[in-house]
Amino acid sequence: MRAYIDSDILIWHLRGDKKALNFFQDLQKKREYEMWVGAIQRAEIVFFMRPEEEENTLLFLSQFKTASIDQSVVDLGAVLYRQWHRSHGLDINDVLLAALVMQTGGKIYCLNKKHYPMPEIIVEKPF
Repeated sequence: MRAYIDSDILIWHLRGDKKALNFFQDLQKKREYEMWVGAIQRAEIVFFMRPEEEENTLLFLSQFKTASIDQSVVDLGAVLYRQWHRSHGLDINDVLLAALVMQTGGKIYCLNKKHYPMPEIIVEKPF
């Protein structure tokens, strides 16, 4: 099963948070999960890294497969955005990850489950 990791958890790990490190270590031990990020979540990390963070950040991200964003994901994300933005304040990054999961299967790990109110997807808070 795909385990999609939202950027908030990636950021906490890169900042040295022990809970995030423990989560990744535990997830890697579970052979039933493949670690994934969406292209947008990867962009959130690499666009804002500092030059001195580049080597460690890219090494960390190499542990993940990156899911591409295509037309069908964008179109489904637009539907989700129109459905959920007004009531939950979701942003484009959230709905695109939700659309990826709806199309490819798996679950989302994030620290704020309110970003994914869609009943069709599985969302877990890892710590």
